[in-house]
Amino acid sequence: MGRHSRKGPEPTGSDIEAAVANAGGDREGMRPGPGSGRRRRPADAPAGAEGHAPFREAGHVRGGHPEQREPGGGWGAGPQQTVPRRQPQVGTRSLVPGPRREFVDAFDVPEPHGPSAPAAPPADPYSSVGEWEERPPQGDADAPTPAKDGKGAKGRTFTGIAAAAVTTVLAVVVAGQVAHDSGGTSAAQPAGVDRDGTDGASRSDDRPTPKVAQVKPLSYAEKMAKAYPLSPELHGSGKFEAVPGTAKAPGGGHKYRYRIDVEQGLGLDASLFARAVQETLNDDRSWAHDGAMTFERISAGEPDFVITLASPGTTGDWCRKSGLDTTEDNVSCDSAATERVMINAYRWAQGSSTFGPDKLFAYRRMLINHEVGHRLGHDHVSCRTSGALAPVMQQQTKSLNIGGIKCRPNAWVYPGS
Repeated sequence: MGRHSRKGPEPTGSDIEAAVANAGGDREGMRPGPGSGRRRRPADAPAGAEGHAPFREAGHVRGGHPEQREPGGGWGAGPQQTVPRRQPQVGTRSLVPGPRREFVDAFDVPEPHGPSAPAAPPADPYSSVGEWEERPPQGDADAPTPAKDGKGAKGRTFTGIAAAAVTTVLAVVVAGQVAHDSGGTSAAQPAGVDRDGTDGASRSDDRPTPKVAQVKPLSYAEKMAKAYPLSPELHGSGKFEAVPGTAKAPGGGHKYRYRIDVEQGLGLDASLFARAVQETLNDDRSWAHDGAMTFERISAGEPDFVITLASPGTTGDWCRKSGLDTTEDNVSCDSAATERVMINAYRWAQGSSTFGPDKLFAYRRMLINHEVGHRLGHDHVSCRTSGALAPVMQQQTKSLNIGGIKCRPNAWVYPGS
């Protein structure tokens, strides 16, 4: 027989009577005071067969495992209908449940056969473990001595306590992990946003701040080589606005003063257009060649002519005033009967198939030189040698092949300069 099954001496009749008398007494009135934590050997109790006095089993559940309930822990809390094992129903109290029943049942041993000892009074679920395992200093001398099963009960008691401790630790660890994962905030909170509280740092604190890409502005040449959206059927408001500012004439020849007007609502860069006109006309390859003439832009006063950037519809309106039809090929014109040299905004924005998309810069220069050339008194001229550069006064927007002679596109009056 294992050492947990040794039987102690049979209880005497007087002991049984005393135990029965105690069981019917007021349990609250005989609650022992707090123990010191050490097991005491009462002087009036006989030593056991193994040389020690048996401890008092003052109420324990089946198997010798006291149901220890402590506040908090991993078992939860709250009012529950508590019915201790083998005890009368206590009622509804705010209790913390004891160890899980499977841990208690796992260490149960069969009750010994033979005459059973008197039933012990029910254990107080609120008393400490130390109170169950030691005799109080002011204990009743007439209290019955428990049966000699102390060693086995002691082992079962500490085994149950160890199992309950393991359960508590696991519950606390799991609860702590859940609390850590949630962080006390909503799971839908986006990453990188500062959490509530002084110690809720953003996850992006240690990350380097991404550098904003610096967009390099386009140069004048890049802007002049870029196409811009504009409908070939656009008919604007017909209202013009002068580009503010002036540009002095750089040369010493005959001076022509001009103003630049841009139709409202085109969405094109008016300052870019004004710069292109001034630099093109005063280039040595243009009409200012060898200092023969020079051009000055003004925004107020009386100009010699007005270079006007207008929608295809408005351009057609002003060209008709001079007997010219620009709607068939959507071209520009010099409206000689008026003060305006009309530059078709569609051609300025999109170019022509004769120059192609890769020669927009050159096409825009040709467009300025050609129409201002009409204002200076020059008529159309066609190419006479196949493969040569087309004259600037040829209608290059329409075709580079005239009379079977195909020429190359050209923007300048004096291209070889």
